[in-house]
Amino acid sequence: MKIFLIGLPGSGKTTIGKELAKALTVPFVDLDAEVERQEQMTIKQIFDLRKEDYFRQSESTQLRKWCETQGDFVMATGGGTPVYFDNVQLINQSGKSIFLDVPPREIARRIQLTKVSDRPLFAKSDAEALKDQVEFLRSQRIHFYRQAHWIWTGTAISPEEILKMIRTESRS
Repeated sequence: MKIFLIGLPGSGKTTIGKELAKALTVPFVDLDAEVERQEQMTIKQIFDLRKEDYFRQSESTQLRKWCETQGDFVMATGGGTPVYFDNVQLINQSGKSIFLDVPPREIARRIQLTKVSDRPLFAKSDAEALKDQVEFLRSQRIHFYRQAHWIWTGTAISPEEILKMIRTESRS
């Protein structure tokens, strides 16, 4: 089974994805890392040099490539992946999607704990503006995220609970 984790930046897609992949004994795929490998640039460099539209095209190309593969995997998509082109439909046709719905306040807190300058959408935000920016981004993307097969809400989403749900679903 192909499993796609979707949600805002900082929602835990990569952290949870690695744990799920390990537990399911399938490869873990970080879509942002795949784009960086293909473009031989960081996401920040792509945004700076080629702009967001170019990044979204490359991201969609990599997503399509992975969706067309035969093997199972767990993928952490980029936060905007489901929003562009027909990506949310492609994800849902290719496997199971899980929306990690973490409250904006928690996402802002998590982002502040990372190197914010490496996050193109938040690089110029100060701590005060970050929560508002996350809430705005969520309002723009929520329609796409809610198209996921499963939605997990909270600040402490458990990989074990998601794994239990996946295993129950795959037996049905």
